[in-house]
Amino acid sequence: MMESPCQSLWRASATDAPQLSALKGSHQVDLVIVGAGFTGLSTALHLAKEGMSVLLLEADELGYGGSGRNVGLVNAGVWLEPDLLDKQLGVEAGRRMYDALAVAPDSVFQLIEEYGIECEATRNGTLHAGVGQAGLAQLERRFAQLKLRGAPVSLLSAEQAQARIGSDKFNGALFDPRAGTIQPLSYVRGLAKAALKEGAKLFEYSPVTSLTSSQGNWLVKTPLGEVTASKVILATNAYCQYGVANQSSKFVPIAYSQLASQPLTSSQLAKILPNKEGVWDTCTVMSSFRLDQHGRLIFGGMGAEGRVLSNWASQRVRELFPSLGKLTWEYSWTGKIAYSADHLPHCQQLKEGLLSISGYSGRGIGPGTVMGMELAQWITGQREALSVPMTKLKDIPFREIQRIFYELGAQTYHLGQQTHALR
Repeated sequence: MMESPCQSLWRASATDAPQLSALKGSHQVDLVIVGAGFTGLSTALHLAKEGMSVLLLEADELGYGGSGRNVGLVNAGVWLEPDLLDKQLGVEAGRRMYDALAVAPDSVFQLIEEYGIECEATRNGTLHAGVGQAGLAQLERRFAQLKLRGAPVSLLSAEQAQARIGSDKFNGALFDPRAGTIQPLSYVRGLAKAALKEGAKLFEYSPVTSLTSSQGNWLVKTPLGEVTASKVILATNAYCQYGVANQSSKFVPIAYSQLASQPLTSSQLAKILPNKEGVWDTCTVMSSFRLDQHGRLIFGGMGAEGRVLSNWASQRVRELFPSLGKLTWEYSWTGKIAYSADHLPHCQQLKEGLLSISGYSGRGIGPGTVMGMELAQWITGQREALSVPMTKLKDIPFREIQRIFYELGAQTYHLGQQTHALR
């Protein structure tokens, strides 16, 4: 195994990015978006399509944040079970969010088709794999709630799960045919090209240095330029900038890391994931795995990348798929998840004309794309369009302590799993 793989597979294999520059000079538009991830680009695309003048600012490069670092699972819904969603928001609001995000994969794959986005799109469903009896009970509960709401999901037995996954370590799995997988950074770049095609203006390496309002307009400054607009949308999620309408106190940033192997041989590929579904498990310290179009196994887990995580990943893969033998990891990378207090995304109107959306809590591709569509509708006067709560979020107490707790918990879990395997 490589001693220090340090490059993201997504960056290494992504389609070409559009050629963008930093913002220079003075500009005036209808609306400014901060953040070139799923939400920001989807909003820019759909507002430009409606004829609004839109300018998007990205502090780094397109997809630098979680949108370009995630697992690439295009799932329906949010993390919460449907009944918990109703309990958190109330039945009417809960059903509204459920209905909007149940079809989120449709929105993603329709955009991919409409704009010819090349992003390794595979719509063969995803599998939520149950670990132990507790994991199976969780899947049974979720399955029952989803079926009551008409979702076309299937609860697989241990034997059926083994046939779909290629491992006998799971007690069952929840299969969702609505879902699929993509190369997330290629999808980001495809959304950017689509937004440019519709007339949006996009700028990279343009961090916002100040944000002030005067006489009904907002002045947004960057190191080399400035732009005036009547509305601003902050869509940076876990990668928000400190000091500029800072929303980092509203969520806990959690690290999630992934490793990608060398392409598997044809004999190895014949033994796992024959339908190429993406998989994640029911463990509290979650892990995920999937294949890319070149047959690499991509394995992820909670916590920052490093020797502890890579050793655990190697051991866990041997447990799940002993027939694969020892794998060599070619790539390794980490992203941040913005966990909100209730594990739901929220939209906030911070001031007149200043909106913020964050808190996807690890499920951003489908919801982020849909939120961009809904924000565009909301901005253009369809005030009933938003399916996420328009709320004033409170600061999360002891946020940094919680972040450290999550990270230490993940590292301790991974070390414990390795120690247990050596006994």
